[in-house]
Amino acid sequence: MSETESMTVNERRKYLHKMWKRYREGNKQDKSRLLDEIEAVTGLHRKSIIRTINGQLSRKKRTRQRGREYGVEVDDAIRVIARSLDYPCAERLQPNLVWMANHLSAHAELQLRRETLDQLARISVSTVKRTLRRIGRSEPKLANQRPKRPPTNSLRKHYPMSRIDWDIEEVGHFEVDLVHHCGEVSNGEYIHTLQMVDVATGWSEITAIFGRSYRVVADGFDHLLTRLPFPVIEIHPDNGVEFFNRVLLQYWKKRLPELQLSRSRPYQKNDNRFVEENNQSLVRAYIGHGRLDTQAHLKVLRQLYDQLWLFHNFFQPVMRLQQKEYVSPQQYRRKFDLARPPFDRLKEKNVLDKNTTLRLETLRAQTNPLELRCQIDALIARLLSLPVLDRSESVNVFETMLKEVDSPISNIIN
Repeated sequence: MSETESMTVNERRKYLHKMWKRYREGNKQDKSRLLDEIEAVTGLHRKSIIRTINGQLSRKKRTRQRGREYGVEVDDAIRVIARSLDYPCAERLQPNLVWMANHLSAHAELQLRRETLDQLARISVSTVKRTLRRIGRSEPKLANQRPKRPPTNSLRKHYPMSRIDWDIEEVGHFEVDLVHHCGEVSNGEYIHTLQMVDVATGWSEITAIFGRSYRVVADGFDHLLTRLPFPVIEIHPDNGVEFFNRVLLQYWKKRLPELQLSRSRPYQKNDNRFVEENNQSLVRAYIGHGRLDTQAHLKVLRQLYDQLWLFHNFFQPVMRLQQKEYVSPQQYRRKFDLARPPFDRLKEKNVLDKNTTLRLETLRAQTNPLELRCQIDALIARLLSLPVLDRSESVNVFETMLKEVDSPISNIIN
């Protein structure tokens, strides 16, 4: 602040408030001396100071508005100049009004009188701000426009948000999820893992699909449901559009008319806790996080998943939570049952017919688990040695369909 800068109205009134008590309590000589001091500090006329200090110190509201000093011609000129400069702020616009008015007048965009130019030369920044607010602009700048929210998927509203109970006894309630194998870059099409996990037994159905369009997702579900040895009661995916689209919902109505379809809450992964755990222990633990995007990857991965399906469901012991014993309000202890493979748990539920049970028991009896582990390791090494897709190459999605692929395990079960 410079020494020559004058006080504002509010600053003068605040100063007079401070001096008021001293003025009232002083004698004639003191009052004269204080008036000299106030006059020197505020720059006001002596009589104005006396009227103010003897009257009402607070500022009075204006009873009558001042008339407009700048007319319609100034508004029109500011409107055209602001539009030509893409509506800058008043601080940037005000210093450039005169030369821009002359420039636009030379191009026959404005017709100005000398009086209007004089008004543009002395108009203040505050008045320009008020004028810009009054005249506005036809539409806001793109930077000031809020991004449009994507339309909500109204199809999801018809299906309840819930969570399958962890202690459910009925077999056939499946949590469903997709695992992306895109690596660090999600561009283009790549392989996904489609997995279904039965909450009651831990039985897992798993396969690989190329992309996540309706055709390949429905094809993957066809493969899993054909191999599944017991009926499906409920499907519980997340809110992904790959599960909630019109064509896939029609697919479910045709394939399983009595199916219960529910969904997890948005951004609540723990609503699908069993399949999320299997995504780590059954998918990422063996395959990792690298990119898989070729038909060679897809062929080897499907062979690997056939072996992992056999290894997990028939040989991998699974523990099931029995109860939570609370030690304190913030701490509890979990109690688990005896660890058993999902196939043994499935037999206890008595949902398999005798022929299916016999075929599955024969399949496990004929399988050497140590040899199976060696086959899994060999397939993993082969999968990770394959190169990713070159930019000049492409994949025909129709050639990746599972309907055209014969699975040896599916043939044994069926």
